[in-house]
Amino acid sequence: MRLTVEAPHPYPFMLCYCSICRKTTGGPYGCNSMGRRDTLRVTGKKALKSYHAVIRNPGKRAEKSSGTRWFCGACGTHLYALDDRWPDGVWPNAGAIDTPLPVPPQYVHLMLRFKPKWVQVSGRGPRFQVFPKLGIADWHERHGLTVK
Repeated sequence: MRLTVEAPHPYPFMLCYCSICRKTTGGPYGCNSMGRRDTLRVTGKKALKSYHAVIRNPGKRAEKSSGTRWFCGACGTHLYALDDRWPDGVWPNAGAIDTPLPVPPQYVHLMLRFKPKWVQVSGRGPRFQVFPKLGIADWHERHGLTVK
């Protein structure tokens, strides 16, 4: 299976420690970049499988995530996420990308409220207990890194 996407915001800088990202990537955090959904091309679509994560908050009723995570049914790799609240975007899993990605000038650590104690947060960069207001496109613009 292969996917291609044009990405004006290609820097994988957000390291997310939430349980959904950790479990879908099989690591201490997840990391996505952002592309234009209308340019997403997938070969081998027969193997695509989707998953809606369940969000559990203490004292609240569990609910399905609005985002759809797409996986390769043959190998289990988390490929990308789509969320119709942002119909123009696609969020490829950085770990599934075989081509070189640009190295960000900083990393942003988010959803630290959900980080297990065994996970160490290393390196510099802003840290947020939940999701920050600054989005992927905003961060790229702020750092002058948007690809035209």
